[in-house]
Amino acid sequence: MVARLTGWRMCRQAGIALAYSRVYGFAMLLEFLSMVKGIEHTAIASTDPQKLAQWYVETLGFAISYNSGRTVFLKAPDGTMIEIITAEGERPAQTAKSPGLRHLALTVEDFDAAYGKLKAAGVEFAGEPSESQGVRLVFFKDPEGNLLHLIRRAQPLP
Repeated sequence: MVARLTGWRMCRQAGIALAYSRVYGFAMLLEFLSMVKGIEHTAIASTDPQKLAQWYVETLGFAISYNSGRTVFLKAPDGTMIEIITAEGERPAQTAKSPGLRHLALTVEDFDAAYGKLKAAGVEFAGEPSESQGVRLVFFKDPEGNLLHLIRRAQPLP
């Protein structure tokens, strides 16, 4: 982890680690640093989990990993997952900066091919694709209004 950090970020992380180790001890610091391995899945509450899951399969190429009827786990080719659960109640009105999760970013190898496939499938985009500093992106929504972000980075973030 530390090998990937540079400049002020490394100094900041080192300072946090030093402070943590002074309070809790070095063994606790190592345990804390190794505690979280990554994000296994993100959950979406849906009024119709089966229908929404089928859209993710047919439109975005996810595969159904587990289906209990009320909960569906979808797996992307890289192994990351989306869990679709049964929603309770109504969705509150949201703006672009409302608290909480804002969007789910989906990375692709061939941006133009993915964009073309989605457009052919009838997906409506929130504007045209944009490009800046080697990053191509465009936003769109799934059938239930969840904001998705198609992205291709020329170089991964550090």
